[in-house]
Amino acid sequence: QARITSPWSVEIQLRDESGQPTGETRTLTTRNIVIATGAQPLVPPIPGLDEMDVLTSDTVWNLRELPDRLLVLGGGPIGCELSQSFARLGARVTQVEMGPRLMSREDPEISERVMARFRDEGVDLRVNHKAVRFERRGDQTKVLIAERVDAGGETVEIEFDAVLCALGRSARVSGFGLEDLEIPVGKRRTVEVNEFLQTNYPNIYAAGDVAGPYQFTHTAAHMAWFAAVNALFGRFKKFRVDYRVIPWATFTEPEVARVGLNETEAKEQGIAYEVTTYGIDDLDRAIADGVDHGVVKILTPPGKDRILGVTLVGEHAGDLIAEFVLAMKHGLGLKKLLSTIHIYPTLAESNKYAAGEWQKAHVPHKLLGWVQRYHDWERS
Repeated sequence: QARITSPWSVEIQLRDESGQPTGETRTLTTRNIVIATGAQPLVPPIPGLDEMDVLTSDTVWNLRELPDRLLVLGGGPIGCELSQSFARLGARVTQVEMGPRLMSREDPEISERVMARFRDEGVDLRVNHKAVRFERRGDQTKVLIAERVDAGGETVEIEFDAVLCALGRSARVSGFGLEDLEIPVGKRRTVEVNEFLQTNYPNIYAAGDVAGPYQFTHTAAHMAWFAAVNALFGRFKKFRVDYRVIPWATFTEPEVARVGLNETEAKEQGIAYEVTTYGIDDLDRAIADGVDHGVVKILTPPGKDRILGVTLVGEHAGDLIAEFVLAMKHGLGLKKLLSTIHIYPTLAESNKYAAGEWQKAHVPHKLLGWVQRYHDWERS
């Protein structure tokens, strides 16, 4: 347990070998401090929920018996990953999402691929359902009263044995001295930092979920590099944290990975784009492995091969997206990917074949006309 007591000191609570507090403290002095307190699961104040022994992504690992009926609140990545996991372990899972579909940050047809698999595997999906209150009836019965937002407020009752709350995570910004030093917390309830990850104190930095804007382990590691290097060498040179190319994945089956814009975001931002898709059901390795499902979906500016964003659905999507992350980071277009040799037969060939689909749609017909006339003359 630690507390920042000044811009150059941190007080820590000492513990004995068994991990129990001794009541003694020690003060560490330092030139720089990095705040990396992460985030914690968000449990909203829904009436009755606090009486339900709520499970979260932090505590669900303590379960030693499989709940017969598991209620999952939330249709984001954590809710989806754990819903499918528990369904495959044998629980009867009901997943409740207030919006019209799961994984709302993805394009609608991408969400539908995941939802179709969930339904096939027995997950009871309740989209367009808003949790209103929780009740206990007798010693054993637990009930969620939910409102159907697509049916004029009609209510339904869902019985369950255990409830998992997966409605997001909030940054840990209290209990360790921010208030005493008046380090500001912004509207997103994260520590305010500048482009070098400095707070209002130039020698106090923040990195990871506590600073945002992304809540990914790999983004936190990315930020940690900038915070550490700027703290150690900032008097000579400081580095601006780079958020230009941020990938992520949802580890359901099918796996969903994305980097850059998707079609929904491009429309919202008024960005002109073309869509190129390649169906993984056509890929030899996927067919041989029995995983011939999914798609590579690429957005590019009209007539250009520059990559605006990629969504990849299928086996090992989180691994396969890395090639597109590298390409976007270093300005490589689809023509470069197409001219790169990929081992046959591998799942990674799907990236090359997707680039090939773009090339087919941009065949230089005028040039090919001249080539045809040349070969006609050669044969004459």
